[in-house]
Amino acid sequence: MNKRNLLATCFLLFCFWVNDQELKIINSLKEYRKTLKLDANNKMVQLQQVLPTAVMDIRYATINNFTGEILYPPSFEVFLRKPVTDSLIKIQSELNHQGLGLKIFDAYRPYDVTVKMWDLIRDERYVANPAKGSGHNRGISVDLTIIELSTGKELNMGTKYDHFSDTAHHSFIQLPPHVLKNRELLKSIMEKHGFKSLETEWWHYHLVWPRNFEVLNLQPRQLKKIKL
Repeated sequence: MNKRNLLATCFLLFCFWVNDQELKIINSLKEYRKTLKLDANNKMVQLQQVLPTAVMDIRYATINNFTGEILYPPSFEVFLRKPVTDSLIKIQSELNHQGLGLKIFDAYRPYDVTVKMWDLIRDERYVANPAKGSGHNRGISVDLTIIELSTGKELNMGTKYDHFSDTAHHSFIQLPPHVLKNRELLKSIMEKHGFKSLETEWWHYHLVWPRNFEVLNLQPRQLKKIKL
């Protein structure tokens, strides 16, 4: 390795070290409870309790995901920060008036699962870099789609969930008009209620909030110990 490459490698390692030092990860219920005392919006809410009509299709609790591995326990409960669940309740109500509803693919994701994903797919277009933590780790990101209430059928969005190609990008418009209309419906209603899209994934949205939430590495079974 020449001197220039060595210096570049050292610089990258230093950057990762700095990111790791700055990243706050909550690993215990004691630490988590402290954040609740600071701000009630830190509360992680079980989505099934406040939005029981949403369909849960949690792919990482099955082998039906891009890794082909089970990353969550089969009984994995869906949690999100309180402001996120509050917004999703409003979105579900608005969709219901159109004969539509939400299907959830993923929400809060413990930090150690993101590490496993990164080891498999080292591409920041599709998997969060653990050095930074993700919106899923912070409980503010949700992967979802829209279904017809009468049939339970998903609206055609042009690709399946976790389809890693440019066809899943919001900027990809070489799709039938009804597919583009469905994507625009999802995007417009999510943005109306405070969410921002991820360019490379039509299904991924995160809530825009005035401050950053901490990265969590807690299991849902632990979070359930904190009563509403």
